Amino acid sequence: MLIDKVGGDFEATQILPPSPGLAQAMQRVVPGDSAGAGYYVSGSSRPGAVYMDASHVEKAAVALRQRTVELKQAASTPTEKATIEVVALMFQSILAEERIPPSVRVWFARLQIPVLRVALAEPEFFSALQHPARRLIDRMGSCVMGFESNVSSAALEAEIKRVVQVIEQYPETGRRVFQLVFDEFQKFLSTYLSEQGSASRFVSVAQQVEQKETLSVQYTIELRKLLDDVPVRDEVRDFLFKVWVDVLAVASVKYGLRHEETSALKQVASDLLWAASAKPNRDDRARVIQQLPALLQRLRQGMGLLGFTTGLQDKHIKSVSDTLADAFMSRTEAISQEQLDNLSDRLANLEEYLPANGLGDLDLDTESIEMITGVDASNIEVINQGGSQPNEAMRSWAVELQIGSWFGLDHNGKLNSVQLAWRSQRGQLYLFVTNGGRCFLIQATRVASYLQAGLLVPSEEEALTVRATRDALSKLDANPERLLN
Repeated sequence: MLIDKVGGDFEATQILPPSPGLAQAMQRVVPGDSAGAGYYVSGSSRPGAVYMDASHVEKAAVALRQRTVELKQAASTPTEKATIEVVALMFQSILAEERIPPSVRVWFARLQIPVLRVALAEPEFFSALQHPARRLIDRMGSCVMGFESNVSSAALEAEIKRVVQVIEQYPETGRRVFQLVFDEFQKFLSTYLSEQGSASRFVSVAQQVEQKETLSVQYTIELRKLLDDVPVRDEVRDFLFKVWVDVLAVASVKYGLRHEETSALKQVASDLLWAASAKPNRDDRARVIQQLPALLQRLRQGMGLLGFTTGLQDKHIKSVSDTLADAFMSRTEAISQEQLDNLSDRLANLEEYLPANGLGDLDLDTESIEMITGVDASNIEVINQGGSQPNEAMRSWAVELQIGSWFGLDHNGKLNSVQLAWRSQRGQLYLFVTNGGRCFLIQATRVASYLQAGLLVPSEEEALTVRATRDALSKLDANPERLLN
């Protein structure tokens, strides 16, 4: 069990201990309720049952309130009493959040005592939004608020249960255990959501699409550098930039960067550059004549990877053939053998020279996805239009969006409730999924545009603990004497 495995990861956190009476009260195990269901308020590692409906949430709330009264009676200072009351009111607010499934709310309830320990030791807990205890509760809350009856949430509920049990197992470790399980929960989300339902079918597709589009852009950048000082005819240059970089990118995704077929297509680019340069001597001309049929056939095979029709292939082949015929008769400067050898070497090892950044807008649509991956993309919608040019603040916001968070997506006049299920490794593509299994694939820049235009709006404007804290303070403003009673 993971609870046992992680025990060695913790050392006692240096915290400000509660008064002796309060410390003893927090350690006391509360027996099960009169119905024998086995619910208990955390404070020991004893396992407890999970309530599955609203009636048990109510019992949990009553039990927590009774526990709060007992703890305040055991407290020795006004500060301890005030802290106990504020934490209790925060959890009352969380337990009252009906958008969280009842079974999950009961597990949240069991965090009240561990959170109280942290709040007593670290008063900044109430103001520090990035405190690991608050971040954990906020992340778990943001993920489960979108549950509907037709959504399988067993794995996510099991992970929340495990998280709570780990925290209960190590009550003296304070923020350290919260930080550890928060990191573990983040890792869980990074794989869990992308493996559910329709998302699982499209994540690998999206990864291939991003790789292909990234390579197309980056191959173009590098090829422009390679050809800056090389005498290349405009027709060949256009063909390489507009067609062949996509051929190389698709081949790299389909076969692999180092596959012999990918390498052969890179060699075709080098052969084309040489064939299209001037041929002032007879031996070079004879070589062109001998190699031309095979070269043109390889060009057709490459364009076939892009799904080009025969007519479109013929158009490109004619343009290339006319250019080669003109070069055959030309007496202008040829590409030197040294330049050609350098180009061939760079093309063969193109990935080693690719820039780390510089990716612009991707030319994505359903047809291109199906062409690249060979997968039916009828249930995935590519959003590549809408919104305005995003500013830097919106771009930064897009980067900070959390996996598992829910949003309202206004697309083509229809409002969709979507969950961010996946972000690609390079951060260029986002996959949003509805409860009905519809997937929306959006590039990072477009996500920022939608945020800026109000077309992508977080379902929760404030974090769960922020709302709970505000509710607690409102109740205290209305009845301040409850702090010390």
